[in-house]
Amino acid sequence: MKRKLFALCVSAALLLALSACGSRVGYPDENGQALGEIGDTMHTAFFDFTIESAELADSFDGYTPADGYELLVADITIENNSGMDQPMFIWDFQVQWNTVDGENPDLAFGYPVYEGEGDDASAYTNVSDQQLPPSYDLADGETREGILLYEVPADRETFSISFQEYFADDTTGDLFFVDFTL
Repeated sequence: MKRKLFALCVSAALLLALSACGSRVGYPDENGQALGEIGDTMHTAFFDFTIESAELADSFDGYTPADGYELLVADITIENNSGMDQPMFIWDFQVQWNTVDGENPDLAFGYPVYEGEGDDASAYTNVSDQQLPPSYDLADGETREGILLYEVPADRETFSISFQEYFADDTTGDLFFVDFTL
């Protein structure tokens, strides 16, 4: 009887631990934010995405950042299982970094590096064949893998890549963060 009770208690504790550990990773909490790390799959209303890896580099595929900056190279996989095609743009994934004393925290972020300018994503071109295109349709059931390339201050080591849900009615949804230190 004691063995059965002990086994039942251990099983219940294990089940509780497994359900509490990691079951919410990648899913929004009650505040509409989801937190993850490199390798975690984030589950948005439009698609799932995983930052597979990230590294800092002095240059990438012939592209060199401005003085005082280095490149953050993040490998991302995006899978659309929403039931409809999803338009994707260069501004979908933002990078943030830790600030230093006296720095304006409102300026501690950036978007992927592409050649071009303006508000129309079709005016931009890749700086590397490994990058995701500046704009494309992610078909229902489609999976894409590519590089997100950012210029970041050379003296930083803690970053977060984020995605904010925006809906057709101009409302925002959940916010997803993948945090890491390099």
